[in-house]
Amino acid sequence: MNAPPHLELDLLAFPKAVPDLRRAVRQHLGAPCADVQLCVTELVANVIRHVGEGAPVRVRVVRVDGRTRVEVADPDPRALPVLLCATGGDESGRGLALLDAMALRWGVEQGEAGKTVWCELGEADYA
Repeated sequence: MNAPPHLELDLLAFPKAVPDLRRAVRQHLGAPCADVQLCVTELVANVIRHVGEGAPVRVRVVRVDGRTRVEVADPDPRALPVLLCATGGDESGRGLALLDAMALRWGVEQGEAGKTVWCELGEADYA
């Protein structure tokens, strides 16, 4: 039996939800996928930090044309991600830098109902 073409989960952005989310991504992809799991974790962590704990999010993981696309949508169109240059003493600010280093590309789509931050990884990054 083949896995569905995409994983779509609606949840509230709480730190306690992240381990279950990582497991769901791993189960959906059916292979070790640390890079994909890290991207999902970082994007949800950004929602928790910049939009607020408990914000409703929709997480989608889709395989398309040899790539895996991760999308995290939240209701705040104003809290846009910013790629920072964290220094050795900084305790935060590295999440998007990690995502930027691992992903083939990433971006933000804004709408009236919020925004979606997405990234794409190559299949070989976890298969």
